[in-house]
Amino acid sequence: MMTDATTLAYINLYGILGAIPAMLELSPEARKILGKGACSIGFAVKDGPAATLSFAGGKCILKEGAEDCTVKLPFSSAEKFNGLIDGTTTPVPTRGFTKLPFLLGKFVKLTDLLTKYLRPTEEDMKDPAFAKISTTLLFGVITRAVVQICNHDRVGKASASYIVDGIIKLCVADGPAFAIQAKKNRLAYLNKVPEKVTSMMTFRDMDTARALFDGKINAVASIGTGDVRMAGMISQIDNVNRILDRVALYLA
Repeated sequence: MMTDATTLAYINLYGILGAIPAMLELSPEARKILGKGACSIGFAVKDGPAATLSFAGGKCILKEGAEDCTVKLPFSSAEKFNGLIDGTTTPVPTRGFTKLPFLLGKFVKLTDLLTKYLRPTEEDMKDPAFAKISTTLLFGVITRAVVQICNHDRVGKASASYIVDGIIKLCVADGPAFAIQAKKNRLAYLNKVPEKVTSMMTFRDMDTARALFDGKINAVASIGTGDVRMAGMISQIDNVNRILDRVALYLA
């Protein structure tokens, strides 16, 4: 099955743009771009996702819904919104024209920086500090994409139906950690990792995680070598691993 435009819209909003809050926490360059700028940008996709990025105090949060925002960007279809992410669509705001300098200035610069982190060059990755931020952000995008694919993609929903309720932790040893909650055949991304989890998948180090994300090593082989460890309810991790193949299609 090919990718689905609506599922991709959910991934682009919650997965890709949803990485901006973390980027502002991790990247001094991102914080410098934002400065003291304050604005809330709402994205509303017809028959698709709606969420708002709120910038204030050098930070950003993403919340569902696009009514409480200073700038509102409506999209008539998932395809139109996806065009914003790949640079083929220029949206026209229906609210917040006085904030256009922020939208066309700071916000565009932040998204350009995010693209650099998520699609780095080999030269970029030679800088250890850059590589760490890049891999952490990509890990978060992949985790949130798993959630959206399980909830909206037809193949993903089938895999989600086999995931028992509980908390799945994905992490790098001594590095970033992310958590997914499975409940009644739906998944949710958790902003904070609970102390108690049902299952856990741990990468030996950041280099291992990056190599797996970039398709340079095989997940099953990595389990055999000990570079990737699983614990707890293994069936949860097995089903998440199946969905990772779909993630690769959507993020290609």
